[in-house]
Amino acid sequence: MEQSDQITVCTLDCPDACSLVIKQDKSGAILPRGNPYHPVTRGFVCSKIKKHMGRLTSPERITVPLKRTKSGFAEIDWESALDLCARKIQQYRHQPSSILYFHGEGAKGALKQVGHLFFGRLGASLLRGSLCDSAGYGACMRDFGSREQNDITDLVHASAIVNWGKDLSRSSVHTAYFVKQAHKRGATIIAISPGGDGNAAYADKHIRIRPGTDRFLAAAVARLFLERQAVGERITLRTHNWDEFREMIKRHTVEDLLAVCDVSRSAAEDIYEAYAHMHPVATLVGTGLQRYCFGGENVRFVNALAMISGNIGSRGAGIYFHLSSLRNLDLDWVRPEKTSESRLLRMPRIAEDILKTDDPPIRMIWVDGANLINQVPDSLLAVKAFEHMEFKVVVDAFMTDTASRADLVLPSTLILEEEDIVASYLHDYVHYAYAVRTPPGMAKSDHWILSGVGKRLDPGIVMPDTETCLRASVDQDLLGLSFVELREKGFAKAKRPVVAYEGMKFDHADGKYRFPSVLHGEPAPPEDFPLRLLTLIRRDAMHSQILPADQKDTPTVRLAPDCAYLAGIDRGKDVYLVSPLGRLKVRVELLDGLHSGTVIYRRGGWMNMGGGANQLIAASLTDMGTGAAYYDQYVRLENG
Repeated sequence: MEQSDQITVCTLDCPDACSLVIKQDKSGAILPRGNPYHPVTRGFVCSKIKKHMGRLTSPERITVPLKRTKSGFAEIDWESALDLCARKIQQYRHQPSSILYFHGEGAKGALKQVGHLFFGRLGASLLRGSLCDSAGYGACMRDFGSREQNDITDLVHASAIVNWGKDLSRSSVHTAYFVKQAHKRGATIIAISPGGDGNAAYADKHIRIRPGTDRFLAAAVARLFLERQAVGERITLRTHNWDEFREMIKRHTVEDLLAVCDVSRSAAEDIYEAYAHMHPVATLVGTGLQRYCFGGENVRFVNALAMISGNIGSRGAGIYFHLSSLRNLDLDWVRPEKTSESRLLRMPRIAEDILKTDDPPIRMIWVDGANLINQVPDSLLAVKAFEHMEFKVVVDAFMTDTASRADLVLPSTLILEEEDIVASYLHDYVHYAYAVRTPPGMAKSDHWILSGVGKRLDPGIVMPDTETCLRASVDQDLLGLSFVELREKGFAKAKRPVVAYEGMKFDHADGKYRFPSVLHGEPAPPEDFPLRLLTLIRRDAMHSQILPADQKDTPTVRLAPDCAYLAGIDRGKDVYLVSPLGRLKVRVELLDGLHSGTVIYRRGGWMNMGGGANQLIAASLTDMGTGAAYYDQYVRLENG
């Protein structure tokens, strides 16, 4: 690296948390590159951070506060904007739970927690659950007693890797790197998914599965272990409820279980062969398989298969789902401020909860880091809930579906424009984020905005300055250095074991593993809506962080060439994707290898740009973790 290069970090909602080297060309343009000296980033980054550079300089970016008037939005100065925010909060403050704080993951970092501090002190209504991966989190907590995993670099020691639903071509390019390294060292890679991913380059064998039925395939392989008496006492003695699990599995035949998930006996035998005879086996669990009503159960049965095969607690083995992105930070400066009286609304059913909540009703909402209306299920109900509230503040950089319906839009800084400390939910490195670019116009950070509002309240809410927050966020016991040293070094690794649950010692009080005790059946598709809708990630954008200019085309859906329901569709005419909640005009493409009962839509498109698949998806909950069961939605195609 050159002396003028700046080390910082990508703060996108991505597990990799890439260490970046920032260069500038002769015109002053910022050129982010992967840090070659970072043990995980290893000199390369994905297309998302490169695409983000266009967001920074987009002419459609909001750079001044905007207030709604009868004739549309009008520009105002910051003094007026902060005064208005304070006046409205003061108006509702006698019933603080009438104010709702909705925080998303538009960017990661310690300072992104200041909203929890501010609204926690206020006593506002907050959120529980998540739109992303809380069912999987809940599953791991039930099974292991915590959420831990082997160091990601330990993947290279696996003799086999079984990938349950993670699209390595679009999600976590550094997980993909270590999978490839393991493959070069001779590891066998098996990918299990409904298809439609880019895993062909990362797998020796692909097993196509009916969406949402991973628990049945894992149970079928577990049944093979029982039939062949391949579960040793060394393993069963480390479990709490082995007998109950064993008897539950024995109530099902392998053939019946495989019929549910639409997988052949030979494919199940391949999975058995890997788990039984290719030790050590690492297991990747994608977030997609837990976005169903029995999503947590899907994860628990995959975990159970790794457990009974002895592939937990040793080098080259283990379960890889998601870590907590905040676990290597010290956020005690935030947590004590949350009041026990704070009312919690369910994030996946936020629209329903806003409309039904009373005593007091929700009168004001503050949204940051989220395109709420676009991202939550049942987006049309979310529009109704948004309009139901008396005053809406949205902190954003673009006129999204949510910002366009606000009473006040406050221009935010973006990635690379603000100082912060960032950890990861893939690895144990903690990074210092430099502000390498001056924000355009009047764009400000969440901390600056809330500090300004807090000073105007009576009594005031005095926020600690950024330096105090950042210093407090460094866990010196874990990192072995101070905030100043972290800032100078750029990144440091937390002191955590390379192997999670080594020796099969788990984090429940008795140190033992918990198996699931119930295998719930899989409901049949509704007769009028036979196709399961999977709203999967994009390659070059995170969630709805898509420039309007990139959304001009009609959204594309993809179906298998052998999908029986294509016969009645004239693709030369207008085609609509239809659910009981509404219809969306789409373009149809065929995709080889996709399960025939599946429709794929790459998520994130805005309703005001002709997209927005979540307007078709009912707001249902996962079985654990208060997560959003997006993939339980069934749809059909029709001309019209």
